[in-house]
Amino acid sequence: MRLASLDPLLQPYPLRHLTLRNRVVSTSHEPAYGEDGMPKDRYRLYHVEKARGGVGLTMMGGSAVVSPDSPPSFGNLLLYRDEIIPWLRRLTDDVHAAGAAVMCQVTHLGRRTSNYAGDWLPVVSASPLREPAHRAFPKEAEDWDLDRIVRHYAEAAARCQAGGLDGIELQHYGHLLDSFLSPATNHRHDELGGGLEQRMTFPRRVIQAVRAAVGPDFIVGIRMSLDEDRDGGLTEDEAVTALRAYVEDGIDFVSTIKGSIESDQSLVKVIPSMGQPSAPFLEWTGRIREKVGIPVMHAARIADVATARYAVREGLVDLIGMTRAHIADPHLVNKIAAGEEDRIRPCVGANYCLDAIYQSGDAKCIHNPATGREQSLVHEIGQVSEVRRRAVVVGAGPAGLEAARVLGARGHAVTLFEASDEVGGQIRLTSPSPHRRDLIGIVDWRLAEAKHHGVDVRTGRFAEAAEVLAEDPDIVIVATGGMPNHEFLLDGAELVNDVWDVMDGSLRARGSVLVFDDNGGHPGMDAAETLALRGAQVEFVTPERVIAPEVGSMNSPAYLKTFAEHGVTVTLPYYLRRVRRTDDRRLAATLWSEYADLEVTRIVDHVVVEHGTLPVADLYHELVPGSRNGGEVDLDALLAGAPQQIVRNDAGTYQLFRIGDAVTSRNIHAAIYDALRLCLHL
Repeated sequence: MRLASLDPLLQPYPLRHLTLRNRVVSTSHEPAYGEDGMPKDRYRLYHVEKARGGVGLTMMGGSAVVSPDSPPSFGNLLLYRDEIIPWLRRLTDDVHAAGAAVMCQVTHLGRRTSNYAGDWLPVVSASPLREPAHRAFPKEAEDWDLDRIVRHYAEAAARCQAGGLDGIELQHYGHLLDSFLSPATNHRHDELGGGLEQRMTFPRRVIQAVRAAVGPDFIVGIRMSLDEDRDGGLTEDEAVTALRAYVEDGIDFVSTIKGSIESDQSLVKVIPSMGQPSAPFLEWTGRIREKVGIPVMHAARIADVATARYAVREGLVDLIGMTRAHIADPHLVNKIAAGEEDRIRPCVGANYCLDAIYQSGDAKCIHNPATGREQSLVHEIGQVSEVRRRAVVVGAGPAGLEAARVLGARGHAVTLFEASDEVGGQIRLTSPSPHRRDLIGIVDWRLAEAKHHGVDVRTGRFAEAAEVLAEDPDIVIVATGGMPNHEFLLDGAELVNDVWDVMDGSLRARGSVLVFDDNGGHPGMDAAETLALRGAQVEFVTPERVIAPEVGSMNSPAYLKTFAEHGVTVTLPYYLRRVRRTDDRRLAATLWSEYADLEVTRIVDHVVVEHGTLPVADLYHELVPGSRNGGEVDLDALLAGAPQQIVRNDAGTYQLFRIGDAVTSRNIHAAIYDALRLCLHL
């Protein structure tokens, strides 16, 4: 066991008058858990969980907005309303009671929002330059806009102070403040544009007003791009000069950012996804720290404890941000202190936490369904069942592994059957993907946890009904997944390949390949990318208005880069109707446009289809007659977090359930969520 007194991550840190209990921070980010712009119970419990899990400082509101003409673009909190103060107070009181400090990021979004949201006020920026990511055309802020916004910043900071927060952090990258500082976004010809001194005038006004509003003792930091790393952008030298001026105005600490966030491609460099190098800006941050005389914080794909520990030990940072790592496991610090680093649920860098905000309205960890659902689910299973039952789980994909882990943690005797020689299901198929291979951490952690809880894992065992029943089970969970669906084709289903054929290497395509994606998620994109990298000439066809609508902005750039580099062509919106063999043994693929009622034909060497999966449910249906519940799930009990007690057959000897893709084709998060909320109460 690591001695806490020797671990650099666990050392207290004095930040002005505030002593943080360790060096680990969950940096500012917006999970979009607020209600009516307020950090109510869901938001509060999300941060309290991290405090209970041992974090030194949790930072909320990434970013909380100060003005009505900064309408929320991703669930932002509304700091321009007085009603937020009691909600802040309740959150801070609970976080403090759990031993952590708490701060809030404060901003005016500038052009990084929409003209068509909130009160439909014109968005403002230093200059009328469109932001690609949110597509807003801002107006050039006038003097009366800026006077008002300076006042709003000061009022918002005062509300944070009244709410009991330990401090605030001003957001200074991609929003309003830095639109003035950066020469790439400040094209003004008045006294606020031109040289560095002029460009920093407005940010300095804001900082000075904030400091005057909260007094000398309240902590005020800044999260700031200290090198925009783009043509015509803010350079490191200018940024450091500006930061030194900001320190004179009252800034106490800096959280370093390298890059800009105006487009999907630039954003994913600032917040690296899976498949990209770990901690790409850590050494650079160390050089920045040598140039500034204030505490330095940094977070950018610091996903593992070893990297975080190195950063603090070597003096590259004073405080280390492990934000997405805490979304995956809010009890990360407690596990470090307990000498159980190997049991930390890993962040795999999928960035589903960010993509889900835009897709479904709030942040979700790809493999921790309890994140954001603290009102109904637990992160650590501490309640052992009063009755030890015998459970059989069939299928060791993400759903089956989660079911086995949870049932084992509840104290049940669990046997897990997997037909393949290796566990992992469809996740293991992603291994050839150059930027998706990190997903295997979802599998590895669950397998290790299942074994930790005594689960009997039997691979290479195709479990039939007799083998399941031989275990004399009280509970049977069928997680047999699905098989690729070709049935949508009118003709020629036997002639096509699917994504599985591509990813497991059984299809070594040469020549031209048509990839038809009617799912809109990662699998079709994985197949197209893999084929292109292997040298095939790929045409990607989808009936959607855009390609892969289920792949968010944090993951699409990697695919689009490959598409551009390897000449992948994109055709939309067309359906694939039929495939036939030509006289010269090639394939004729018939595409149909719903809009024009028009058919066109492509002559290619291979056709690969992605249309989700159909459940592999033969075992489930064979086991239904002998079950007590007939396979039925009491949905009311499931949603209420109550035990499953339905009895449809008094003579039945076991409860039977199916989960994941054995029910219907869905994503990784859905499969794991299925398993957790069901098995937690069995």
